[in-house]
Amino acid sequence: MSRFTRRNLLQGAAAASAFAQASGSPLNVIHIGVDTWGTHHLGAYGHPEYITPNVDKLMAKSAMFLDAYPQALPTLPARRVIYTGRQVFPSLKIAQPDDPVKIRGWHQLYSDDVTISEALSQAGYMTAFVSDLYHQFKPGKNFTRGFDSWQFIRGQEWDKLRTAPRGKVDLARYSHPAMPQKALRKPGSVYQYLLNRQDWKTEDDWLAAQVFRAAANWLRDNVAETQPFYLHIESFSPHEFWDPPEAFYRMYFKKDYSGPTLIHPPQNTARMSPLEVEHAKAMYAGLVTFTDSRIGKFLETVEQLGLMKNTVIVFVADHGTMMGEQGQLHKGETRLRVQCTNVPLSIYHPRENWAGRRIGGYVSHTDLMPTILDLTGVPTPGRVTGESLRSLMAENRASKREFALTGWGEHASIRTPEWNYHARWSAGPKFEELYDRRKDHLELKSSAEAHPKACEKFRRQLAGYVEAGWSVTKGQFHIEAS
Repeated sequence: MSRFTRRNLLQGAAAASAFAQASGSPLNVIHIGVDTWGTHHLGAYGHPEYITPNVDKLMAKSAMFLDAYPQALPTLPARRVIYTGRQVFPSLKIAQPDDPVKIRGWHQLYSDDVTISEALSQAGYMTAFVSDLYHQFKPGKNFTRGFDSWQFIRGQEWDKLRTAPRGKVDLARYSHPAMPQKALRKPGSVYQYLLNRQDWKTEDDWLAAQVFRAAANWLRDNVAETQPFYLHIESFSPHEFWDPPEAFYRMYFKKDYSGPTLIHPPQNTARMSPLEVEHAKAMYAGLVTFTDSRIGKFLETVEQLGLMKNTVIVFVADHGTMMGEQGQLHKGETRLRVQCTNVPLSIYHPRENWAGRRIGGYVSHTDLMPTILDLTGVPTPGRVTGESLRSLMAENRASKREFALTGWGEHASIRTPEWNYHARWSAGPKFEELYDRRKDHLELKSSAEAHPKACEKFRRQLAGYVEAGWSVTKGQFHIEAS
């Protein structure tokens, strides 16, 4: 138990009780987190070519943030930020004695961290966690901290749910010349996933279906006896492997195709035919729509149980992905462009008329925890570096932040209304891109060479941010006007 927990247990519970007495019964909270699902692949964000009616419907009832960006990427660094409300980039500057992992941002939660589940549990909430995100459950990880109940839905990526029979895996069917079979057998690659899924028979066996069914079952079992509650759901889908049920793939691809089944296509399109690229995009889109359909089934349960009247519902992604822009597929630390970093974030409030509010201006994953605690009347831990977004939603006004900074490993992006500066901040091969967002809003062509002074300014500011490390908090870092 952290120092915050010991010190603030009674204070937090008392504050939440007083808040509930003043505002009616306490609010439940449901968090729906998804992986690899950016704003460019959601109908609600102006992309109707993606069939996402259930998330679109939820967002129509919610306040929706147009300029939300991660503070750190990818999977586990992003979730450490979301769970603690605290920046984690640059993680090399955030060392702690109990940190056994040297990969930037992928270590366990620190002993001094306070998670949203811990804060709500202290205030009297029943806390539950349903996730198929394998990285959270690797040996030594502690992302179940603060949850009274948790379920790990197994089978994603390199989770060794199955080790045999290996003869059933037809790896050749999934091989592309740019990704030979040897590469597909590496840890975390296609082979283990195919081994895990070999006995699937119906759409209910897909992992997104299992996650949201388990979450719905938890609600059915608990809501009559357990309120207020905090239910945190993590769906690894639509992260790779892009392996939707056939019917969902065929919503997007109706041509004859006899090539490899690209559930994990190459990193770029240089050695792919146009038909293969179209096929790969359809595989991703089909998984997006399938995940949306299972979110819809879960939300039907929420409605049937009458929880739309007293439950805050958050929808958020960690990041998006490249989908052919600049000839690239997938995310990456050298791809911190708008397709990978502009994430959906919406908050439904049952007692506030925030439906249809579209909030501009930069907000971050760091802001999610303090916002939820603010909405539930629970004190925000002192370690939090984010800020509550409640006033933005209540007043329907844009954030006034000057920039959004996203870090991934040895690379980072500083985003302003005019520019996206994207560079390697550590020693090593030089990498530097600059996108003029006024002329190139999709960030398709770097103009770094044409704007050396702008690059110099951002280079200096990024170095200052990294050097400041853990001391960078609200208001201490400034981006000069262009």
